[in-house]
Amino acid sequence: MALVASLLVLGMFYLYFENSLQARDNPNRQLQIAPGTELVLKRSRDGHYIFPGTINGQPVSFLLDTGATLVSVPAHLADELGLQAGAYQQSLTANGTVTTRATRLDALAFGPFHLSGVPASINPGMRGDQILLGMSVLKHLEFTQRGDTLLLRSLGEG
Repeated sequence: MALVASLLVLGMFYLYFENSLQARDNPNRQLQIAPGTELVLKRSRDGHYIFPGTINGQPVSFLLDTGATLVSVPAHLADELGLQAGAYQQSLTANGTVTTRATRLDALAFGPFHLSGVPASINPGMRGDQILLGMSVLKHLEFTQRGDTLLLRSLGEG
């Protein structure tokens, strides 16, 4: 009986700390979307803004990257997201020049924002599952950072 109680207590500690770590590493994992044209994001422990969204109706995790010209999709996710690899192109990344493939996202959505026909690249050098949300999307939004909070607001374009 003591063994069962100990295992139960250990299990509760695990769940508590696992949720605490996830909340610290990705505080936006369960976005609460209010009606309107604004989204408030909290910075993660490592200083990035990570949040859920969709590409072509498939759930993805975005990492906001103002230094990226395009949305950059890891190549291993391209088929799952229904992306067509187009022309070869050179992309300058933090890790140097990479040969990527041009593509276009039929539908991209996060929070209250929905875009279509977004220019993007398929990047074979990206190993993780996060998609870099670059300026091909961010140019449609106004963004303001204060402390550990980022406010994204629609520019009112059609």
